[in-house]
Amino acid sequence: MHATPENAPEKNTVDTLIDARWVIPVEPARVTLERHSVAVAGGMIRDILPTAEAHAKYSARQRVRLDDHALIPGLINLHTHAAMSLLRGLADDLPLMDWLNGHIWPAEAKFVSPDFVHDGTLLACAEMIRAGVTCFNDMYFFPAAAAKAALAAGMRAAIGLIVVDFPTAYAADADDYLSKGMALRDELRGEPLLSFTLAPHAPYTVSDKTFTKVLTYAEQLDLPIHIHLHETLDEVAESIRQYQVRPLERLHRLGLLGPNLIAAHMVQLDSQEIRQLAEHGCHVAHCPSSNLKLASGIGPVVEKLEHEVNVGLGTDGAASNNRLDIFTEMRLAALLAKGQSRHAAALPAHQALAMATINAARALGIDQLTGSLAVGKAADITAVDLSAPETQPCYDVASHLVYAAGRENVSHVWINGRLVLDERRLTTIDIQELNARTAFWQEKISAKK
Repeated sequence: MHATPENAPEKNTVDTLIDARWVIPVEPARVTLERHSVAVAGGMIRDILPTAEAHAKYSARQRVRLDDHALIPGLINLHTHAAMSLLRGLADDLPLMDWLNGHIWPAEAKFVSPDFVHDGTLLACAEMIRAGVTCFNDMYFFPAAAAKAALAAGMRAAIGLIVVDFPTAYAADADDYLSKGMALRDELRGEPLLSFTLAPHAPYTVSDKTFTKVLTYAEQLDLPIHIHLHETLDEVAESIRQYQVRPLERLHRLGLLGPNLIAAHMVQLDSQEIRQLAEHGCHVAHCPSSNLKLASGIGPVVEKLEHEVNVGLGTDGAASNNRLDIFTEMRLAALLAKGQSRHAAALPAHQALAMATINAARALGIDQLTGSLAVGKAADITAVDLSAPETQPCYDVASHLVYAAGRENVSHVWINGRLVLDERRLTTIDIQELNARTAFWQEKISAKK
């Protein structure tokens, strides 16, 4: 029996010690740590230190060796409609309003229910976890069902309390949407993985009166406001026709511009409006794939960043993307920014990674909890395996994460310290059962087409 010397320091015990080739904490910016370890205890990051020191200092209940991997903060999807995964590919290659009016809204009217939302959200969670996403900002009907699915998957989620001015299977009118949303928030506000936003759908589906009510709730409860805004030229033209002002100016006059506003898309903007966003501290969810697929345009992201507007990345729903893949959004955002600005240095890799992590967390008001790897933050961690031929050789890890690697390289994911993806295997979701539920919905929806 080997005896420990009496003068040897006693090791601290942690739940998990992750040894990695590289750690990119995101904060501080542009830092890459080599041969470092992350110690996790009680769902939180206890320490980040060189691996040799970690082994001397800590005893771990579980040790994970990732000799060819980069550890990054869990990615955050700042704008999506998770349940719409069940409508993936239903109506492709159409302009936004044709897509909505002719296909998506009629399908939703027929099929959207608590079961639809639960199953579709769980399908989205499976896809996002496998793609290294640990948190998503959702906007959809029956948010209680979405919250239930997110909790079952072990995912962090910002649940949008949707508001529109027309009746659906979920609610009868704006007051009903708000009442149900507030009740859900009160019921689940103690869940550590959940936060909430008020989610008025868009300027063309919400009246001034309803916006005023949304603002009152947001100010009283300190909740973010998540909205589609300036997505298309048609949206802007319709606002001018109906209200004599562009949508952003309409919201400005109603008092909605401020640090709690998360504006999704923001494609059709002029320079004055970008300055207005910056002056009021608004946040933008940039969704390059969806914007391109729906032919909405290319958002002026470089000009937003130059004015220090906080920009995160979103996928939109799988019905308009058709993948919930933040790796793709990082790469596309960076490439489009370079092409649009004609500056190769525009939106470099570290900045793209920040948009997918800490910027999104800041928009949601949870940046003290997640979005970077730091002592005292939640252990929301994604491991990316860079050992494959397509990621060799590796001179710059951040560059590889944005330009070379993809969701297929994600090997492990921890959310709040819990291992939810282990060597590409989901630990919280039964894939066979999920596939059976998905097939059920596909057959049901196809029969009504």
